[in-house]
Amino acid sequence: MANGLLKGKRGIISGALNDQSIAWKVAELAHAEGATFVLTNAPVAMRMGEINKLAEATGSAIISADATNDAELDALFAGAQEKLGGPADFLLHSIGMSPNVRKGRTYDNLNYEWYKQTLDVSGMSLHRMLQAAYKGKALAQGGSVVALSYIAAQRVFPDYGDMADAKALLESITRGWGYRLGKEHGVRVNSVSQSPTWTTAGAGVKGFDGFFNFAQAMSPLGNAPAEDCARFCIALFSDLTRFLTMQNLYHDGGFSTTGVTPEVMAKFTTEG
Repeated sequence: MANGLLKGKRGIISGALNDQSIAWKVAELAHAEGATFVLTNAPVAMRMGEINKLAEATGSAIISADATNDAELDALFAGAQEKLGGPADFLLHSIGMSPNVRKGRTYDNLNYEWYKQTLDVSGMSLHRMLQAAYKGKALAQGGSVVALSYIAAQRVFPDYGDMADAKALLESITRGWGYRLGKEHGVRVNSVSQSPTWTTAGAGVKGFDGFFNFAQAMSPLGNAPAEDCARFCIALFSDLTRFLTMQNLYHDGGFSTTGVTPEVMAKFTTEG
């Protein structure tokens, strides 16, 4: 049931590809909570996805932008202000891609040109977006920025490859910009480290079903579904979290602080 948490707020939501995307679910819930927003994604992702359906369902405008292209980001934030009638109260960064992971290159055999793409698309793009928004005065006083991350930024998950480095960069950028935007404009910047989630991007990681099932067995509450991650993002966009910033927040059912569980131990216990 909607509670009007974002009534009157304006935002920009990146990364909605299809109805499996966390960004898609954030958009649906933001709409239900009273927000108006612009949807954005890279041109190639928009051709692959179904973003027009989401725009129609939520009454949203779409502005295409490559998050690694500064000129396109400048145009995104200028266009968003025009369509929304002012600066954005919230921004979701839900962007990630690794050519190395997609093409099966392991961490000890990376293609470095692809590695640069991973860091740019999945990490540096947040810095690019916030720099463009800052220079374009596109974020409202007291606004909120949320970037989606994963615990591989802190712990080794071998098959996550160079995406782990990108997520570590992403989380550092949330702190760097969180300080500056907080001091000058009261804007909060946080990252959310979500459980393994069956999205198009997540399912593209080798051995993802193993990731998912292990986390499920290790988490006291189980893996957090995409819908609940969306609810958490809405709370971070709302005025209920006005003094929360520069944090990486684990939305993972307790996985990040659980040492072991009986379910996992049972797989390594020898009877006798």
